[in-house]
Amino acid sequence: MRILPVFYALFCLSFFYSCGENPQKKNETITEEINEAENANEEEEGVILFFGNSLTAGLGLDASEAFPALIQDKIDSLGMNYEVVNAGLSGETTAGGRNRVGWVLNQDVDIFVLELGANDGLRGIPLDETRRNLQAIIDTVRTKNPNTEIILAGMQIPPNMGREYATGFKNIFPELAEENDIHLIPFLLEDVGGVRELNQSDQIHPTAEGNKIMAETVWEVLEPVIREE
Repeated sequence: MRILPVFYALFCLSFFYSCGENPQKKNETITEEINEAENANEEEEGVILFFGNSLTAGLGLDASEAFPALIQDKIDSLGMNYEVVNAGLSGETTAGGRNRVGWVLNQDVDIFVLELGANDGLRGIPLDETRRNLQAIIDTVRTKNPNTEIILAGMQIPPNMGREYATGFKNIFPELAEENDIHLIPFLLEDVGGVRELNQSDQIHPTAEGNKIMAETVWEVLEPVIREE
């Protein structure tokens, strides 16, 4: 799973006219130039960037067990020409994501999967602040590249902060998806959140098995987007 996309240089064919030129050497030169031109015409890999917190980073797991890596495995098995970038950062809030998204977008991105908000909810950050930060991230992605497809990962939290807060938090994601006409994963932790055996000892971060389920949840939304690209 590479981070930087591959850039191809442009080559021009050169023809040499010389009466004394060695024909074999001339043929070898032309063959090399043709091969270079063919390489330049190869389709450039698309980039899928997962921008999130410890859930994306795969805290407590090997990198190969985190759900973005499992998505890469699925893409490779299907022969799709996409490279997954895991830009998850443990402890990240929407405010932190808003501050670093511009740097992350220094590379070309075809599909941007936004997975932030859980840490805001667990800390009781005001809902309007979380909403503003997520909107700002979406706006930044579109400003950098209007053609980037955006997928927003929905999140839910326990009612520790009160049911009104939990309900308002849950509603942020489908509302933003509708307002911005972007794709939505209704709940990233579907069939994983609250299931003891699928979460690590902190009962917050999914196990390797939990990440397999998350990968399938993400894939249900991601696959159609890839095929439309």
